[in-house]
Amino acid sequence: MIPHLFHTRRQFLADASRFSLGAIALESLCAHGANVVNPLAPKAPPLPAKAKAVIYLSMSGAPPQHDLFDWKPELKAHNKEDCPEKFMQGEKFAFIKGLPKLLGTPHEFKQYGQSGAWVSSVLPHFTKIVDDVTIVKSMNTDQFNHAPAELFIYTGSPRNGAGSMGSWVTYGLGSQNQDLPGYVVLLSGGSDPTGGKACWGSGFLPGVFQGVQCRAVGDPILFASDPAGMSRDTRRRTLDALRTLNEAEAATFGDPETVTRISQYELAYRMQLAVPEVFDLKKEPKEMLDLYGAEPGKGSFANNCLLARRLIENGVRFVQLFDWGWDMHGTGESNDLLKGLPNKCRDIDQACAALVLDLKQRGLLDSTLVVWGGEFGRTPMNEERNGSKFLGRDHHPHCFTMWMAGAGIKRGYVHGATDELGYRVAEGKVTVRDLQATVMQLLGIDPYKFSYRFQGLNNRLIGPTNEGKVATALLA
Repeated sequence: MIPHLFHTRRQFLADASRFSLGAIALESLCAHGANVVNPLAPKAPPLPAKAKAVIYLSMSGAPPQHDLFDWKPELKAHNKEDCPEKFMQGEKFAFIKGLPKLLGTPHEFKQYGQSGAWVSSVLPHFTKIVDDVTIVKSMNTDQFNHAPAELFIYTGSPRNGAGSMGSWVTYGLGSQNQDLPGYVVLLSGGSDPTGGKACWGSGFLPGVFQGVQCRAVGDPILFASDPAGMSRDTRRRTLDALRTLNEAEAATFGDPETVTRISQYELAYRMQLAVPEVFDLKKEPKEMLDLYGAEPGKGSFANNCLLARRLIENGVRFVQLFDWGWDMHGTGESNDLLKGLPNKCRDIDQACAALVLDLKQRGLLDSTLVVWGGEFGRTPMNEERNGSKFLGRDHHPHCFTMWMAGAGIKRGYVHGATDELGYRVAEGKVTVRDLQATVMQLLGIDPYKFSYRFQGLNNRLIGPTNEGKVATALLA
């Protein structure tokens, strides 16, 4: 008998009739009696799909596009001159005050590949994959502070509470390996992204679809191992008992989060064997470790890129790497364009190129979508906060650069352009909503029809309006 404190209207209906709303809801989650359907079971995409999996390389802090990809000779020619006043009218900046000076890049640029893409000298390894990627120089967002901008690009909302892109993908497609999480998150740079763990949270989607944060050093997942003194058989019997209790609770209350709990317990048990195998970089040959610049046993972006390939190779649907430390304000040596930026580029450049080349030679690039970029751009002006003598750029939503490679994406292509000083998009604008719609389309998911009912609304990754358009110009 249900305690009176828990006796809800739903339970009253359940007592009155075996055809209660709770029973009907639970029936959709169950098969073969009390056996709960695995919510991460692989599902066929509703539309023709180019991509089966995604690796999203998130540069937390917003890389300065003028110093990496968006070469502006006019900006260089007017270095240290006053910024045109028209750029300042009606604008909000995070830190710039007064009339700032224009800042041409201190780094050298050359053209590479069949596309003639301009690439900075701080990205020497990227030049090897120029003909395998699409560089999008005309990205645009409406957020200029880190946390809202990261939440917006990764969850579709600048506020907490929405489901992340990886959660939407696993909700729609499930995972191809039932012994591993469908959505894995790896961190480097010494900190979480500014938007926090909500960047890979499930929001209003069932919790089973949230990203699983793994570690490159030590146990990949904390508390997944059997406690001291508990054998695997004992763990199995314990989980069987918990499953029985949780299934009874699911039958009584019809709460989908109870189904999530059952699924996560079972996944954790299976992961005890599968995860250590996949995360053991010592199994990689020396030439592969050297290609990435990876060192087993150490935490690094290079290790995470190699792990991403291993995870995708083993059927994980969505892998997201967050690398913190790209907030190049020029307030000190660590975030100075002359010293801090080259150091950050050395952390990621070799590994990014290696990942694309490795996926390509294994035949995985044709089915894997790789996305690289930050949450917004940087100004073409020097921030010079509090009179700093270091070089740095403030937050800038109007234009930034990303690159994409792999499944369904053009190769050796540069899309869009900014004005002569790199302040606004001049042609080929691609918004955050466009990016989200394009990723979903490549996975065979209709971004306009794919939704989840919550608080009376059919919520979508791309938001409530149809402003987001699939960026067909980027597609092969």
